[in-house]
Amino acid sequence: MARVLILPGHGDSGPGHWQTLWEESRGFERVVQDEWERPELAAWLARLGERVSASPEPVVLVAHSLACALVAHFAATPLASRVAAALLVAPADVDSELHTPDEVRSFAPLPLVPLPFPTVVIASRIDPYVRFARATAFAEAWGARLVDAGRSGHLNVDSGHGPFPEGLAELDGLLATARG
Repeated sequence: MARVLILPGHGDSGPGHWQTLWEESRGFERVVQDEWERPELAAWLARLGERVSASPEPVVLVAHSLACALVAHFAATPLASRVAAALLVAPADVDSELHTPDEVRSFAPLPLVPLPFPTVVIASRIDPYVRFARATAFAEAWGARLVDAGRSGHLNVDSGHGPFPEGLAELDGLLATARG
């Protein structure tokens, strides 16, 4: 069995966010960062590494927004061998000053190399933090399957995504793959 780690993005995922709802309903574990508002890649990588290495079983990463970039960077570390799969939702374009705030610049440049574990990217056509063509390029570079979420905004509470059952179905598919 794989352990599911919830990886919120910039600002954390508050009440009503699908990550929080999944954590509460399915018993998943959130990786809590010390600094949500002024994220630093090195600190976020260290915290994720602590949680992955402490897990007695392989992990499945469920990332939103900035945390998708975290997963792309983490994939280059030795601990990536303990990752069974990843669900990357609404990846933020940390390389684009037009689409993401200056606070996330330490996550640039975004690694665009194949990820060493099965990955699904869910992206919206009208996400303010990434153009859909760029999210498609991320998925291709990472060797991930892309799920087109249509005109869904940033796939968060503000865009009307509470429980996000479509995302949970994708996660369940990844968990089945991880068990197999």
